[in-house]
Amino acid sequence: MADGAMMTGANVERKPNSDIVIVGGGSAGTLLAARLSEEPDSRVLLIEAGEEATDPDIWNPAAWPTLQGRSYDWDYRTEPQAGTAGRVHHWARGRLIGGSSCLHAMGYIRGHPSDFQAWVDATGDRRWSWDELLSVFQAIENHPLGGDGIHGKGGPLPIHLPADEVSPLARAFIEAGAALGLPRLEGHNSGEMIGVTPNSLNIRDGRRVTTADAWLTKTVRGRQNLTILTGSRVRRLNLEGNQVRSLEVVGRQGSVEVFADQIVLCAGALESPALLMRSGIGPHDVLDAAGIGCLIDMPEIGRNLQDHLLGAGNLYAAREPVPPSRLQHSESMAYMRAGNFTATGRPEIVVGCGIAPIVSECFQAPAAGTAYTLLFGITHPTSRGSVRISGPELGDRLIIDPAYLQTGRDRELFRRALEAARTIGHRGELAGWRERELLPGALNSAAEVDDFIARSVITHHHPCGTCRMGKDPDAVVDANLRFKALDNLFVVDASIMPNLTAGPIHAAVLAIAETFARWHRETLQS
Repeated sequence: MADGAMMTGANVERKPNSDIVIVGGGSAGTLLAARLSEEPDSRVLLIEAGEEATDPDIWNPAAWPTLQGRSYDWDYRTEPQAGTAGRVHHWARGRLIGGSSCLHAMGYIRGHPSDFQAWVDATGDRRWSWDELLSVFQAIENHPLGGDGIHGKGGPLPIHLPADEVSPLARAFIEAGAALGLPRLEGHNSGEMIGVTPNSLNIRDGRRVTTADAWLTKTVRGRQNLTILTGSRVRRLNLEGNQVRSLEVVGRQGSVEVFADQIVLCAGALESPALLMRSGIGPHDVLDAAGIGCLIDMPEIGRNLQDHLLGAGNLYAAREPVPPSRLQHSESMAYMRAGNFTATGRPEIVVGCGIAPIVSECFQAPAAGTAYTLLFGITHPTSRGSVRISGPELGDRLIIDPAYLQTGRDRELFRRALEAARTIGHRGELAGWRERELLPGALNSAAEVDDFIARSVITHHHPCGTCRMGKDPDAVVDANLRFKALDNLFVVDASIMPNLTAGPIHAAVLAIAETFARWHRETLQS
């Protein structure tokens, strides 16, 4: 199909028909390719726009901030954001097998149980509850605490709990949080998130482990019923009645039509809705503006866009040289209620310890080793944005408007998060590291606080929600992740999340994919 594309298993040119086509080889897509191809009678085709991961820096945890902007980063850009001083934000997303698991900071945080209760409320289905998802998370994980009834043991993805390699600065940060009343935790994945702990990381033997490393092993890639096609994008879905008849796939040798019984979109919170809209499925007004005839009017496609922001940041000049991180710079995230270090329950804000001078593009970063940053953010933003296409072609840009900081609640909680960061940052437990605060400095009014926050915030790289699941008529997919308007189309990625989890969403995305794989197998056997 595409000259030079890496092929595993059957040759697509000889066998253009598949039982299942997975669109997108990122975190959800790689897991599904492995799980759905376990059934030897199912022919599975995985289509990925990028290539195989080859850059050695991908597997070096300390190199992760430098990966953004390289050839395998989609490097999307948002619309100028009124809530962030008119700034345009770069959104790094992986364009390669393994997707953003090759780019992100390797943090593994399931979320808070109440996050998933919101999913149950949206769908009416208990499978999306914390209790029901517990076995799903456990199947994914190989955790040092595995076998305790909470954490997984023997799963494909290693979960590393840092110990001796934790930076002495991060240790002081943890001590400061504990002195203020935050509980000490062993990771963030037990169901209790409020507290202080080193971050749990997808690292093994000092190297990043991507989803491709974990699930697309040599044995899996050798399956005769699995084909992996790289360097190819799906331009549109061709419809016939209430089904997808075929996919138009564009690769190095042009366009080809691919047929399948079932199609699973795993292209992410931006590209999954974009593909639907290019196919004439989406909000009528958006399609009209893009010059596309509307075949199925679904106003919610592309809406409900959510993302976490982090203030970068509360910056301190160091009293002594800060040794480079032996992990990945962002070593500890402390979750808490706003305005109360001793309250329990669902977290509202987060303060993170950066073993580096991390600032937004609005500020000049000091030299490495001379300063450190306390990052700050909110866990459940209420601002909702959108993504839409600007035209019918693959090269037409996406119009990404996350509507950052557009609600009063978000702005108020960000003020509290900055206050919490500064409270921790000025504690005596950090006195041995702190020479003086560099940012934000004196803030003499609420307007000055808001202005600093607007200029300091950066994306935490957690876009989701644009094809949300739910039982209400406007939801895009149902509780089984079946696309409501078509019988043989499913969406299985971050776009189906009704709302953000409290922390990084990668663990939740993997749980979404594993849940779908289990349901799919059950339907085949029934």
